[in-house]
Amino acid sequence: MIEYIKGELTELSPALAVIEAGGVGYALSISLNTYTAVQGKKEAKLYVHESLVTGGRDDSYTLYGFATKQERELYRMLISVSGVGANTARMMLSSLSPAELCNAIANGNEKLIKGVKGIGLKTAQRIIVDLKDKIVSTGIADELHVSTTRESGPAVNNAVKDEAVSALTMLGFSPAPSAKVVIAILTEQPDLPVEMVVKEALKRIK
Repeated sequence: MIEYIKGELTELSPALAVIEAGGVGYALSISLNTYTAVQGKKEAKLYVHESLVTGGRDDSYTLYGFATKQERELYRMLISVSGVGANTARMMLSSLSPAELCNAIANGNEKLIKGVKGIGLKTAQRIIVDLKDKIVSTGIADELHVSTTRESGPAVNNAVKDEAVSALTMLGFSPAPSAKVVIAILTEQPDLPVEMVVKEALKRIK
């Protein structure tokens, strides 16, 4: 089992990080929270969750990377809930910070959880019922100290648009509707960094 991967950060997008360690490039699926945490760094250490999906000829092996152990623990809790798959859990951790998600679950805020793309009322309620006690008992809520500051480097709007659309496409959305929403967001708020554009787009895409 891989606990973490530490090395040179050779590629980074809001949905994927490539870390070179020991001459091997590891591609890790990441959330927007992790993207924000490692953005601008030359080296990174990501805690790993390994996902092996078997099914005939379509077996797949995916590595998910997290900037903190707490985010990985929260991700693992989410995918333990019936009806919450790997991509949905990553979507939740891209739409909300680990602290926001923890607070929503601990306080039974189903409205906030239901606001995440792909989460219906029943799933939101199931997440709260299944995880409320776990979050308290594991102490994860007490451990979380998530920074709310976002760093935005100088970027041309088109570059931000292209990266945001690419991230949304990797998350499973069609490029054309994604581009339309991203352009609308950048028209309203031209200086938004790409991770915030993606976060806002996740709320708006129908």
